[in-house]
Amino acid sequence: MSLALNNIGHLVTNDPSIGNGPLGIINNAGLVADDEGNIVWCGPQDQIDQYTEAQPIDCYGCAIIPGFVDSHTHIVFAGDRATEFEARMEGIPYEAGGIQSTMTATRAASDELLSLNAQHLAYEALCSGTTTLEVKSGYGLSVADEERSLRIARSVTTETTFLGAHVCPPEIKQEDYVDLVVGEMLNACLPHAKWIDVFCDRGAFSAEQSREILTAGAKAGLGTRIHASQLAPSGAIKMGVELGVASCDHCTHITDLDIEALASASNTTVATLLPAAELCTRGPFPDGRHMIEQGVTVALATDCNPGSSYTTSMPFVMSLGVILMGMTPDQALWSSTQGGAQALRRTDIGNLCAGSRADLVVLDAPSHIHLAYRPGVNQTRAVVRGGKCVVGAL
Repeated sequence: MSLALNNIGHLVTNDPSIGNGPLGIINNAGLVADDEGNIVWCGPQDQIDQYTEAQPIDCYGCAIIPGFVDSHTHIVFAGDRATEFEARMEGIPYEAGGIQSTMTATRAASDELLSLNAQHLAYEALCSGTTTLEVKSGYGLSVADEERSLRIARSVTTETTFLGAHVCPPEIKQEDYVDLVVGEMLNACLPHAKWIDVFCDRGAFSAEQSREILTAGAKAGLGTRIHASQLAPSGAIKMGVELGVASCDHCTHITDLDIEALASASNTTVATLLPAAELCTRGPFPDGRHMIEQGVTVALATDCNPGSSYTTSMPFVMSLGVILMGMTPDQALWSSTQGGAQALRRTDIGNLCAGSRADLVVLDAPSHIHLAYRPGVNQTRAVVRGGKCVVGAL
């Protein structure tokens, strides 16, 4: 069935050529999608009869935004790390090694348990407006467990990332583990992965090891991403730009030289900021507005994981981007939608333009500004994915 919406008080298209300002906002708007779930038109509501014969659904002046694109999650895992969180709140600093406790629980879990948990978190994200999410492996850290983690991730999304190089498991020497990652593990995971990622940081993998892993993944046909400079300055951001990765993620300890490098590659490499991770680890918040003003393409994502950022809420992340990273509400919304799409090198999502997917969120609010203005409040009235209402009601 086609979809026709009318009396949209505030429609964010992310296309300045069809609306006002950088978000391409159309007030008193209409939108039409075809039977395939693709947008065929959006514009002034009094023109909608030219594009559909259906009776439009009245949105009663609500705001509509593109569906959120969460381009960084780790939702295939078992167990939790609430005790670690409690200890961190008491003053123990975050280190990458905590991943190994999740590894132990994940290895012991059944496929069914891992799948149910991933599906639960994906649905939780959908209910707050996330219509596309990337999902990484990285808590199995063996050939069999990484392969099944990606197989389960593929049942949730097409945006799957092989992160065998999350940390080195305790039963193997690091140099031998790198050989395993670029050899047998990569070959086993390749059928289920679209991307390859590496945690290049203190307590994880060196720049040299990370380069070897990303190069092997790219040679095998995977797109590349990198966890860069979360725990300390590491040179990972500049290396990521040099290698042409789609996204440098975290960028917590970013330098002026890193910003220059990202700005020079703004059409190819996105800086994905993860403010909920900074909040939950009590790390420094990078200045998102400064990065944007310097020409960096910025995305916002949840980093949903059991250790350092156990949230699926993109509206919450958007609020943090505004309140603690200096971003404007416009910048934060763009980075949570179009920015995430660019981090995944997608043009069919993150916007509401003719030809794109009809992935959208109907807000119980008059504008997108309320997402940051009312932090922590659920303002999602309905979620539409592929032209079909999947959460709430229209």
